Amino acid sequence: MSVRYFILGFLSQKPMSGYDIKRFLARFNWLIGSPSFGSLYPVLHALLKDGLVTVEAIPPEGKRPRKIYSITEAGRAVLREWLDQLAVSDASLKAFLMSLFLAGTFSPAGLITHLQHRRTQVIDRHAALEQSAGAPDEEMDLGQCLARGYGLAIAAAELAWLDSTLDWLPQQSLPMEVVQGDGALLR
Repeated sequence: MSVRYFILGFLSQKPMSGYDIKRFLARFNWLIGSPSFGSLYPVLHALLKDGLVTVEAIPPEGKRPRKIYSITEAGRAVLREWLDQLAVSDASLKAFLMSLFLAGTFSPAGLITHLQHRRTQVIDRHAALEQSAGAPDEEMDLGQCLARGYGLAIAAAELAWLDSTLDWLPQQSLPMEVVQGDGALLR
C-alpha cells in the first residue's frame, strides 16, 4: 500500500509539514506501520514534482523555516480516483484501515457505501474460511488450523464492528458534502 495516497488524504484535510505527517503516523505505527523520514520526504518531493501538492516555507521566529505542504486540485483528483478504486476493490486489511483514517474525505453516502462493500468482502472471506474446514479429503496441519481460526475470529470481529458502525453512522451529524470535480467522495 503506497503511503502516497495516505499523505494526499491527510493533506486534503489540512496543510501539514512532513514532521506533522510523520508524528501522526507514528501514533498509529502498531496498526498501519509508519514510514521513516528517509522514505516520507522522497514521497513528498515526488508529489510536489507531480504537481499533486504545493509547498510553502513558513519562517518561525529564530528557527529554520517549516515547509508546509498543501494538496492541489490535481492531487484531489488523484486521491478521489484512489478512494473510488479502494471502495470497490478487495482491499487488504491495512489498506482498509488507512481508508478509515481518511473517512473525513468521503461523503457520508460514500463512506456508508465503502463500509457496506467491505462488509460484503468480509462475509465472503468468512464463508470461504468456513468452507475450507469442510473439505474431508484435506487434512490441515496445526499451523493451518491456527491461521484459519485466527482468520475466522478476525472476520467475525470485523463483521460485528461493521454492523454496529453501519447502524450508528446514519444517526450521526456527518459533514455535508461539497462538490469538487465529480464530488463523488470528497467533501
